[in-house]
Amino acid sequence: MSDVLAAVDRVLPSVRTDLAELIAIPSVSADPERAEDVRRSADFVADKLRELGAEVEILSADGGRPAVVGKFPAPEGKPTVTLYAHHDVQPPGDETQWASDPFTATERDGRLYARGAADDKGGFGVHLAALRAFDGKPPVGVTVFVEGEEEIGSPSLEDFFAEHGDQLACDVFVIADSGNWDVGQPAFTTRLRGMTDLVVEVSTLDHGLHSGQYGGVAPDALMALTRILASLHDDAGNVAVEGLVSTDAPDLDYPEDRLRNEAGLLEGVEFIGEGPLVQRMWTKPAITVIGIDTTPVAKASNTLIPSARAKISIRLAAGDDPARAQQRVAEHLRAHAPWGAHVEVTMGEQGSPSEMPLTGPYAETARKAYAEAWGTEVVEMGLGGSIPLAAAFMERYPDALVLATAVVDPTSRMHSTDESLHLGDFGKAAGAEALFLERLAES
Repeated sequence: MSDVLAAVDRVLPSVRTDLAELIAIPSVSADPERAEDVRRSADFVADKLRELGAEVEILSADGGRPAVVGKFPAPEGKPTVTLYAHHDVQPPGDETQWASDPFTATERDGRLYARGAADDKGGFGVHLAALRAFDGKPPVGVTVFVEGEEEIGSPSLEDFFAEHGDQLACDVFVIADSGNWDVGQPAFTTRLRGMTDLVVEVSTLDHGLHSGQYGGVAPDALMALTRILASLHDDAGNVAVEGLVSTDAPDLDYPEDRLRNEAGLLEGVEFIGEGPLVQRMWTKPAITVIGIDTTPVAKASNTLIPSARAKISIRLAAGDDPARAQQRVAEHLRAHAPWGAHVEVTMGEQGSPSEMPLTGPYAETARKAYAEAWGTEVVEMGLGGSIPLAAAFMERYPDALVLATAVVDPTSRMHSTDESLHLGDFGKAAGAEALFLERLAES
């Protein structure tokens, strides 16, 4: 084992302790009542970087959530690497569905369970372990950028880049917020879907009506809304909105049995869409209804509902434009309103898709370092999720290599109950990053 990999092994216990403390801070950026917790998590990250000797600032823009920027200056003639993660997390959802408390790091069968363990406080843990292995004196320049609003679509990212983007300039940008191909099988993500969302509200009446007196004559808004939502897909489950972009997918086989198991599909439930599975997940658009506002079942009465609304999430293939796609979906919703129902669409956040080619000497150094640390070759893959930062960074620094790495595997259940991190892969990811920094200095 190389000296740097041995050094990573020595610091992993202390990093595990720090990761558990960070996880215990419920930094849910989507919850205004957790604003102080988001600030506390930023302070915690900043303190850990200061302990290593970094020059640290906690920054924000346009009222955005706090981000941490820590700097380790480059030795003479050496490149600079920016290491990215985010310290905010998704809401835990129904906590009774968790096997253990979502904000208490709990180890079971070689995995660490907690909200944020994988997405993406574990990503910061990887950076912390790599830097701690060098005792805060990395062989190349390092800037650590830990965002505080990724889970709400990075709404102030454009303003942040305008105000503070110069601080992130680098030769290599490492995003520890992607996915690995499998447990024990590392991956570099070379394409990410973009995302946008909107809210559609459908109204048919100016007040509720007795369903016996007017049922069969007056249309209820919820029925109209469900018909509009059903029009977003064809019978096979393909997105039916015209004008959205699809592209070719990498030549990778994703076995159906594996995907069915990882996704937790119930017996008899079929996949939706057509074409190779990786294309459906990575390089075709996807539309999901992620919330509906209407009368809950427990409070339902025999009443025709006058209005109802839904939030729609849209994932976009590389080459599509979020604003244009948003408009296409809005036009589709209005065009498919039944019975003259009134449709109002409110546009939401936008994030561009990305293609991140792995070319040049830095990319080759990364392939070799990660393969050595993991003990196997690295897969190049796509990802159906979105990281708006990637496209924004590439636009600002087109000559830098963007390297999307991961501590997440397909069974990590990001955004769901019992989110988890494979601890063996966590150690390998930290070792790979440290070895990459060392090899960059040598090259």
